[in-house]
Amino acid sequence: MEAFRRLEAVAVPLPQPNIDTDRIIPARFLSRPREVDHGQFLFHDARLSPDGTSDPDFPLNRPEWRPARIVVAGRNFACGSSRESAVWALFDAGFRCAIAPSFGDIFRNNGTKNGLLPVVLPAEAVESIIAQLEAAPGARLAVDLPLQTVTAPDGTVHPFEIDPFAKHCLLQGLDDFGLTATYEDEIAAFERRYGRENTL
Repeated sequence: MEAFRRLEAVAVPLPQPNIDTDRIIPARFLSRPREVDHGQFLFHDARLSPDGTSDPDFPLNRPEWRPARIVVAGRNFACGSSRESAVWALFDAGFRCAIAPSFGDIFRNNGTKNGLLPVVLPAEAVESIIAQLEAAPGARLAVDLPLQTVTAPDGTVHPFEIDPFAKHCLLQGLDDFGLTATYEDEIAAFERRYGRENTL
């Protein structure tokens, strides 16, 4: 997993509350294996018209926001079912951070395990940032994980909290497999000890 330290990037506003995981990636795409690029399915039914053409009114289809690597969303972002594919879709589309007043709990946990930083800020701060992004499409945010800050386009610095263990894993680029690998020596020692004890 790619380590996350500091990200300065274009941010796209999605101010609607309760954007659920079915909207992020529709259920019919969930059978694809992880090796498939899930970014192509991100917001599929909102991004594309029924005839398959791009909807020019959807934010991610606008040229100013196509390079976005940060999404700033309304409350309860990624609520609904526990599909890990919602994180994969965002990550494969280039997103590395999501900012909102609140998240679906399972999405928040899945994000940190897959290299996507979920940042919770007060609703007033999120509303202010969204207003700035809508007023200046293509504006950038800076997210500093070691300092736990988000710097808005107007220069305002917003601190955020994060679980220390999740922070450690993101800073070190450790997914579940990588985390297990850091304990290889301890695991090997346990297996040797367990083997001896069970031969007595």
